[in-house]
Amino acid sequence: MSQWQELLRLNLVRGHLSHLYETTFPRHIRHSLCCYIESQDWDSAAVDECKANACFYALMLYLDEQKCSVQENNVLQAPDFPGMQDYLLKHFSNEPQRLAVVLSECLKEEKKVLALTSEPQPCVSPSVENNWSKLDNTVSDLKRQIMELKKENKTLEVLYENLDYIQKTWLDKVQQHTGPSQSQALNEECLKHTNFIIQTKQVVLQKVMNILNQVAHVVTVLVGVELPEWKRRQQMSCIGCPADTSLDHLQKWFTTVAEVLLHVRQQVQKMQDQDKKYNNSDVSNSSEAIDTCAQSLVMKLLTNALVVEKQPVMSSLLQRPLILKAGVRFTATVRFLINLPEFKDLLKVTPVFDKDVEAAVKGFRQFNFVRDNSKRLDVDSPGGGLAAEFAYMDIKRKTKAPNEQSHVGVCEELHLVTFVTTFQIAGLECNIQVSSLPVVVISSSSQVCSAWASVMWWNMLSPSEPWNLSLFSNPPPLSWQQLSQVLSWQFLAAGQRGLDENQLLMLRDKVGVDPEGLVYWSNFFKNESAWIWIDGILDLIRKYLVDLWREGHIMGFVSRERTRVLLQEKCTGTFLLRFSESSKEGAISFSWVKHSNGEAHVHAVEPYTKKELEFMSLPDVLCSYSVGSKFRKPLVFLYPDIPKDVAFGRYYSSDLQTPKQGGSGYVDRRPVHVSLLPLTPHSPTMEMNAEPETMELEQWFEEMISDILTLPAPP
Repeated sequence: MSQWQELLRLNLVRGHLSHLYETTFPRHIRHSLCCYIESQDWDSAAVDECKANACFYALMLYLDEQKCSVQENNVLQAPDFPGMQDYLLKHFSNEPQRLAVVLSECLKEEKKVLALTSEPQPCVSPSVENNWSKLDNTVSDLKRQIMELKKENKTLEVLYENLDYIQKTWLDKVQQHTGPSQSQALNEECLKHTNFIIQTKQVVLQKVMNILNQVAHVVTVLVGVELPEWKRRQQMSCIGCPADTSLDHLQKWFTTVAEVLLHVRQQVQKMQDQDKKYNNSDVSNSSEAIDTCAQSLVMKLLTNALVVEKQPVMSSLLQRPLILKAGVRFTATVRFLINLPEFKDLLKVTPVFDKDVEAAVKGFRQFNFVRDNSKRLDVDSPGGGLAAEFAYMDIKRKTKAPNEQSHVGVCEELHLVTFVTTFQIAGLECNIQVSSLPVVVISSSSQVCSAWASVMWWNMLSPSEPWNLSLFSNPPPLSWQQLSQVLSWQFLAAGQRGLDENQLLMLRDKVGVDPEGLVYWSNFFKNESAWIWIDGILDLIRKYLVDLWREGHIMGFVSRERTRVLLQEKCTGTFLLRFSESSKEGAISFSWVKHSNGEAHVHAVEPYTKKELEFMSLPDVLCSYSVGSKFRKPLVFLYPDIPKDVAFGRYYSSDLQTPKQGGSGYVDRRPVHVSLLPLTPHSPTMEMNAEPETMELEQWFEEMISDILTLPAPP
């Protein structure tokens, strides 16, 4: 399995990694060429122009070969190789080495994400693993029993054929050529043989019943325990929880059990055919009862085998699924867990928007699909399952009804995408449907923040079906334990590190938890809520601070008072990074301590916004930040005692570390962030602006005059 496929399997292409492919390299090209991209040495090409040219030329040849292959084999739904080639030629033909640098960095980031995930994590408890092991053993034993059943049924068939041959061939000859005594003896032997067959058949039927009893227990566990637990893990994964959403176990169990049941029905059918052929009705009623039981179990398994493997998501919001916008394409993937050859190309699945939910959501906006999105399930990869990706779905709003009036906001309306299919197999007609998790349909991109709050809140409160689509008409509160967990997941998804107890303690005060430990929807979501501020910080981390957040260099959620307490006992030059409490868009500041005259003075710089960090990274700001006209650098140790260059040195831009080579005739220059401090701090904590005020100007003039007086006299 390629590195990219492993990332997709573990649902890790989100957060920072998703943003990386949104901004640096097209995700669809990475996906379609995953094996080829990973087979090339982009690290070497990134530092060697000749190798970069060779890699780019080889990539173009590979795309030419793929285009020819598609044309020769008349492949209808192949990746857009010509479009990929056009994009690469347009953006990298003159700079092949830049492509090598981009792909090298992307592959390294992917490896970092996989490395963090591959570390031992308590994804499932020991008791769950033990249950899975028992289920594996039970399913394996069922396969063994069905093989033995086939052999015994074959033996039974031979016994029938032997008896039939004796009765139809030898009995007439014996009656014609021997006396009554010999004929009577042969009849007695035939009767004994018949009784042995009946007894044998009863034993076989009892074994079949034993198999069905075991299968019934396994089906109950699969449908009633394992499948709902997987759905809950997927639900939590959608809102950031690092849960295992692989379907490998479930697909193996569903497939094996379905195969066992279909074989049982085949063997029972053979026994019924034997009864008819040889006029034996002694056990025919038992066979029919067994077949009815097997048929019921097959139907129960089939009707639960269709799952939404990947919930609806727009390509522009890959890190935030379940948010849709009318007229904008979104995707979803469904999988049929019974992966048997007889099901290939049998299932035609059709998505339907808000199927059978009009009565439950009276007053909500109504939508339907723009086109027919039906697809047949097919094997998605060698060794994979029966799946279909609905990659080009979009919806439009129906004409507004005269009495259409909802009592909740747009971002509180919940809708469903239902996937339906009808098919026949082994004489059974199946009508199957499965619904996505509820989705929020926004009308403007500015509503994403509010919509995601609804998605998080609803999923934390709704552990099992049926879904309550009217939950926000009277939303229940969340406990702080629930909310703190989901908030930590947001930071884990955005920056690969969750929140610690101290950070959560500050957020608890911001969110407004009541004395009973509950958080109400109105406090969290509305009226300039804390969530808007938190979401702004998440966006700041995702775009500009992923590395620093992941490494734990940003304390982040710490109040000004707490900052002063932490720094005043530290040596001069110790600083920490904290998020601005006043900026709703997300901003970051740093505070440092300076000891003078036996007192500790803590200074805080004016927060840096996303707009400012777009032009200069935070490590570069920390590297160059100075105070006073003499450009003294006040930042020495990252709290508690890490040398600044040790913490941030590897993130500095190269032009800050190495001077430009001469030859241009100009004096080298570089951007520097400077604050001019007051002569005497008026309070233990002060914010420093980039532009000096009155007292700062006085100090600046004094220092400038002092510098002029120390200059050497002119010749």
